[in-house]
Amino acid sequence: MGSCTNHHEYKYGITPIYEPSSYIESVEENRDNQLVELDSILSNVVLDIRYATANNFTESIIYTEGPGAFVRLPVAHQLVEIEDSLEKHGLGIVVFDAYRPYSATVKFYEVYGDTNYVASPYSGSRHNRGCAVDLSLYKLADGRYLNMPTDYDDFSIAAHPSTPLEDSLVSANRDLLIQVMEHYGFTVYPSEWWHFDYTGWEEYKIMDLSFPSIREQNPKLKS
Repeated sequence: MGSCTNHHEYKYGITPIYEPSSYIESVEENRDNQLVELDSILSNVVLDIRYATANNFTESIIYTEGPGAFVRLPVAHQLVEIEDSLEKHGLGIVVFDAYRPYSATVKFYEVYGDTNYVASPYSGSRHNRGCAVDLSLYKLADGRYLNMPTDYDDFSIAAHPSTPLEDSLVSANRDLLIQVMEHYGFTVYPSEWWHFDYTGWEEYKIMDLSFPSIREQNPKLKS
């Protein structure tokens, strides 16, 4: 996506990394800062990037330059382990969103404003740091998504991972997702069963780079 907010217009007290050269420098200082595209390392991942469509709570296309699913290098390594673990049970990962440019977080806040469900632009999102992933599970055999308590981006108490469920199968599906993610170092968000933050997210800086610019810069990184 092109930035919804140009760097000189940032107005919430945060100036994220928006220059590609700054991203390159950060990776050269610490390889863990690299943003890795998930479909380049996960063999069975389904990318259902809702913000690249109008099928999201804003009812508009946020990622106007097309879909992308990036995470920091350590997060990517753990998701590979998770995929391998799930494959043994005939399951794969569905990703709804991963790294999210800061400008998208600003857009969400200005559309909705309830920081129980959208991140505050004054602090930024774990997505902006490349350390959060929104996901679910699907069956490898037929591609069907597992039944979960709600659809993605449901802003109701039914989406809370602690909400008791009458349907035992849905409850088991949710519990399985949370258990496997927690086993590999992620924490579920209190109001969203699909949102998982990676341990140590605080160590990473907020970014506002478009998906195309990341793809353009990554081949320039020193091996």
